[in-house]
Amino acid sequence: MTAREIDIHTLPSMLTALRLPSFHKLWAEIATRADTEGWPAARFLAVLAEYELAERDMRRIRRHLNEAQLPVGKTLATFDFKALPTLPRARVEALAAGDWLDGGGNLIAIGNSGTGKTHVLCAIGHALVEAGHRVFYTRTSDLVQRLQAARRDLVLEAALAKLDKFDLIILDDITYAHKDQAETGVLFELIARRYEYRSIAIAANQPFSGWDQIFPDKAMTVAAIDRLVHHATILEMNAESFRQRAAATNRMALAEPAATTNNDNQNEGET
Repeated sequence: MTAREIDIHTLPSMLTALRLPSFHKLWAEIATRADTEGWPAARFLAVLAEYELAERDMRRIRRHLNEAQLPVGKTLATFDFKALPTLPRARVEALAAGDWLDGGGNLIAIGNSGTGKTHVLCAIGHALVEAGHRVFYTRTSDLVQRLQAARRDLVLEAALAKLDKFDLIILDDITYAHKDQAETGVLFELIARRYEYRSIAIAANQPFSGWDQIFPDKAMTVAAIDRLVHHATILEMNAESFRQRAAATNRMALAEPAATTNNDNQNEGET
């Protein structure tokens, strides 16, 4: 085929067939610039390829963020590290790089309620998605219910296999999943399946000594903790609750106008 046999007017449809939307959108503009500046053909193609790859990365990140179901707004940029000086930003940023995912390492954040455990884990998860990893966030009780339903319908293996595609599963509020509310043996099956294979991040508001309320028996509790901590980074996050601190700040802010009004009224009475 010679250049004279190629119909340039068919280029948009060919690019659509090749699934190159950025090529399709930008080729005419880039071609005009290339002609004006005298680019060689290789540079013209390289520029278009860079745009196409960058756009694919953006689409992939958007798609994976959507499937991750991470809470909105919980990123490293929005976390108040000054309020939790025992958790250095550098340490969290190192975790966000994701090296610990190799070999199925785990991450466990333990601390009292309202200290930012969920925020930190989700911020790390968000960074990992942007770095190319696949992440899934869920409340532990919700996942237990889903896996219980899968077991009842005899499709538990398929449900667990579907979760294998995620490099990291973030289990929030694990100590709210009580063995008297649901049979949490399925949770142990998930932990055992991912051991040294895929990673789990856990937010817990109770130390390991309080986890006996989660699993059906003590032996399973010990076995679950043993698997989780074997290759784990543990973040101790006991501090004053962010929510309580925010509530106290709001009360002070509301009290100040009232005090100012009372002072003004008193001054008017004295005049």
